[in-house]
Amino acid sequence: MNGTQNTRKNARSFQHWSVRLFLLTGFIGLLSACTKNSDNVTPQTTASTSENTTVDSWILSNMREYYYWNTTIPANPDTTLAPDVFFDSILNKYDATTNPTGDRFSWIENDANTLTAELSGQTLTTGMEYNLYLRTSGGTGVIAQVLYVLPNSPAQKAGLKRGDIISKVNGQLLSTTNYADLLYSSTTAFTFGLASVSGTTLIDTDKTISVTATTFQENPVFMDSVYAIGSKKIGYLVYNQFVPGANGSTANEYDAQVDAVFARFKAQGVNELVLDLRYNPGGYTSSSANLASLIGKGVSSGKLYFREEWNASITPYLQKEYGSSFFITNFLDKSQNIGNSLSRVFVLTTDQTASASELIINGLRPYMPVTTIGTTTYGKNVGSITITDDTGKIKWGMQPIVFKSYNSLGQSDYSTGFTPGTTVEEAITLLPLGDTNEALLSEALYQITGVAVAGGRRAITPGNPLAALGSSLERKAGGHSMIRKLRNLTF
Repeated sequence: MNGTQNTRKNARSFQHWSVRLFLLTGFIGLLSACTKNSDNVTPQTTASTSENTTVDSWILSNMREYYYWNTTIPANPDTTLAPDVFFDSILNKYDATTNPTGDRFSWIENDANTLTAELSGQTLTTGMEYNLYLRTSGGTGVIAQVLYVLPNSPAQKAGLKRGDIISKVNGQLLSTTNYADLLYSSTTAFTFGLASVSGTTLIDTDKTISVTATTFQENPVFMDSVYAIGSKKIGYLVYNQFVPGANGSTANEYDAQVDAVFARFKAQGVNELVLDLRYNPGGYTSSSANLASLIGKGVSSGKLYFREEWNASITPYLQKEYGSSFFITNFLDKSQNIGNSLSRVFVLTTDQTASASELIINGLRPYMPVTTIGTTTYGKNVGSITITDDTGKIKWGMQPIVFKSYNSLGQSDYSTGFTPGTTVEEAITLLPLGDTNEALLSEALYQITGVAVAGGRRAITPGNPLAALGSSLERKAGGHSMIRKLRNLTF
């Protein structure tokens, strides 16, 4: 990126691009991409060296331009490698000991159209998310515990619900050697065998539920409610992804639904708020700013929500072309804002709370107390853009980290996650979301009112004794992401 602006324009033929930026891998938005001239390449299982070189050269050129750690890219990488292998070979890889601030989040996929659809919440799915656990300490058996089921999805219509425990898939007991093949296979037909909990023991039952996966659009506005307890009117929102609207839509209908929720909160006199982001891995920064603008106390379009730090070589060009406002996201002026009625906000978190969700916590803290309840968040304070070839010649799409985020106080110190103010683990027996006796919500209501919801002594919910193995949430496109939309960015 040396030379004058004119030299740069002449040397590189860029088409206009619009991109989705992930904050700390949170999630994504619409984009049509950053492109360079190339030959027509369709990803194949086996590709020629020349095809690899074409795609790899496209990857390398864009990464040297936009990658946050672009100075660490090798001078002469091997452009004969398969594109996904090549992409991985040039990353500034994270290492807990030797490179703790390295890259944990950039990725590439061989189908850009599928990537953009998934980033908007449209996937081939049964419609449920789950955590995976070893069923015994030191054993090889595995179970999947259902966290939530999407309304009107195949899983919901088949009768699956939050808390169900899956121990078999298509007649086979889940184990450490087969669970990935059984749960994440390319098949669409699943027969799930269920287990039950007896004390601390898991018992396989004869109950089975058959589900056929389909292409399904997830609505991230999962549920909302208002609880009246004494003088407190407590708004509660379960929000599972920062997505402005359905795939292919420009109506921002999901943001509008969030606005409508807060309009109801305001009309009902809500004076406390519990924001449930425990299963929200991130998404578009625009939706994050929209939600924060409905909550923040004393915020307006003149106040900073967060700012971005890009790499040192591209920053001067972005500054010259677009001004300092390019790096700034302010709050929005929202008539539905309830901040003036709030003295604080409670956020429910787990290790799947990431990116654009963590941006909410970090961005609101300069303006009001933010109390977190649950377990430590994922830890993602960097954002990415989706880069695709809008000429359609190269079919790959990549999601490289391109910026680091800071709140209005210049704080960005949560790469290891936000430690909760009060630690509450989800149990092996899960109550429905929104149930006032559910572990995390119950604790929030207690801290707000000082009264145990069920009356009498306050119950202590035991955590899950099983060793965690992973979560389906980690496989959501852009999981742990923060995405920004850019329009008409040309060079």
